[in-house]
Amino acid sequence: MQPTFVLVHGAFANSFSFAPLQAELGLLGHRSVAVDLPGHGFQASYSRAYQAPQDLEALAAAPGSIKGVTLADNARHLITVLERAKENGPVILVAHSRGGITATAAANARPDLIDRLVYVSAWCPVDLDVNDYYAEPEMAAYDGSSLAPAMVGNPAELGLLRFNFRTADPDTLAAFKAAFLADGTDEEFLTFLNTFQPDENLDGGTASDRAQAATWGRIPKTYVRLADDASLSLALQDRLIREGNALTPDNPYDVRTLESSHLKWLVDPAPAARVLGELAAHTAESA
Repeated sequence: MQPTFVLVHGAFANSFSFAPLQAELGLLGHRSVAVDLPGHGFQASYSRAYQAPQDLEALAAAPGSIKGVTLADNARHLITVLERAKENGPVILVAHSRGGITATAAANARPDLIDRLVYVSAWCPVDLDVNDYYAEPEMAAYDGSSLAPAMVGNPAELGLLRFNFRTADPDTLAAFKAAFLADGTDEEFLTFLNTFQPDENLDGGTASDRAQAATWGRIPKTYVRLADDASLSLALQDRLIREGNALTPDNPYDVRTLESSHLKWLVDPAPAARVLGELAAHTAESA
């Protein structure tokens, strides 16, 4: 029986990010559903102050619907989608970037709903909390300060993280492109940037949300490395793979590699769709 791909987006993103990939998967004969986590997609907040001409002072104080959303909320929502998808056969859960935290939490809670986990340059913490990895040697080249000028408001006061992705500042735009889509054209970069939403929740999880051997560790899993990723370095991707393999040595990652920045695999989805198609065939055979 053919599996269903359930696709989980990263920070500041939404289900719209997966439209080209879903089109390619559909043309290859695969079924997929892209999830909007709580406060994302059409549940996101776009203040009038975010529109042109922008009022950054007002934007810094505007409320956002994602305030108070937790990792547990994300996991519960994802589990409801997985439950429905599982009614139709095997499920392959695919997570990108920060979406990996939610996928891991759902796998810890309901491994019975997932036939294969696929992390695409995604967070799957084992030894540390997500924020702590940024201080590790594998992320030494990551310069988050270059993106700081786009941050709006005080996260502690807003109860969320807010970025002005509609900035016209050339240095900030260059920093965004270098971080997310250095291998894309300027037109591709600006188009993708305009699919981002300004707000993201603050809950990155704790030790209890890291991968658990007894549950998460039972699920066959694949890690798709993005070789040119500047946001989640290849060195850190490899560390996450090693940590996962050490946690469940009898169920190691199946590792694949795409030549891609953090976002290029979504702009040019054919190579990723082929990899996912191979995994679908393996999953269908073993179901």
